Amino acid sequence: MPWLQISVHTTQNFAEQVEDTLLQFGACSVTLTDAADQPILEPAPGETPIWQDIVATGLFNETENQQQLVKNIDTALAEIEHHISSEILEDQNWTRSWMDHYQAMQFGERLWVCPWHIDPPDPEAVNLRLDPGLAFGTGTHPTTSLCLSWLDQHIKQPKKLLDFGCGSGILAIAALLLGLEQADGVDIDPQALEASLTNAKANEVEDRLHLYSAEQFAAEHAQQQYEIVVANILSGPLVELAPTLAGHTLAGGDIVLSGILAEQADSIIAAYTPYFKMDAPLVEGDWVLIHGCRLS
Repeated sequence: MPWLQISVHTTQNFAEQVEDTLLQFGACSVTLTDAADQPILEPAPGETPIWQDIVATGLFNETENQQQLVKNIDTALAEIEHHISSEILEDQNWTRSWMDHYQAMQFGERLWVCPWHIDPPDPEAVNLRLDPGLAFGTGTHPTTSLCLSWLDQHIKQPKKLLDFGCGSGILAIAALLLGLEQADGVDIDPQALEASLTNAKANEVEDRLHLYSAEQFAAEHAQQQYEIVVANILSGPLVELAPTLAGHTLAGGDIVLSGILAEQADSIIAAYTPYFKMDAPLVEGDWVLIHGCRLS
């Protein structure tokens, strides 16, 4: 069955009104996208940022009165700044089309991340199976791939690791599959912790991955130290967390920091230099990974 897609170009001030209007006229779904390629790199805590110029796209079951539907929505939005357009989308297997974008990816020499719908290219490799629909990290972003490659290269013997801001659990799970003894994952988002547990069970490492909310971890494990601490989060929190993450790193242990744009590297290095011997950044595109060794 074909679908009618109606797109409304407007500004952030009217995003909610446009979304509500599309839903009121029967949209099956509404998606907000950036209309001007404006990056949002680092929201403040508790903020849900949105672009200044947005396109709200509603997907409708095709009806006999398509032109009238577009006209009615246009009229309902007459008092706000907007531009409306529409097109017919031919029917297709949306799930299959979406999944075809995700393929198995290799990181380093041993590690592959393989979506569930794809057979591992190398059954003898370390294969991490993951649902590509999870929005907390699948390995496709440079910040995650940098971390996965580092883990593949450096985990050679059983150790304990802290994944601070664990998201989907991909880094902790990869480390466990590569031979790590135990990993603790911490996140402020309960859904991220649920995703981490689901992925840990799917990869049969749930007995070695312990998950905590940030509050629970701070209350129960304030003195816990690890041979490896990984934090793939934003640069602002990384700077603020420098004393905390240093306190969780054993003397001689490794800290692995990512989620950092190249121009932010100097501020991260400065924040961690009092506690670590910092290496030069590893670069992938616009993003970097920074490693340090904990001073005695």
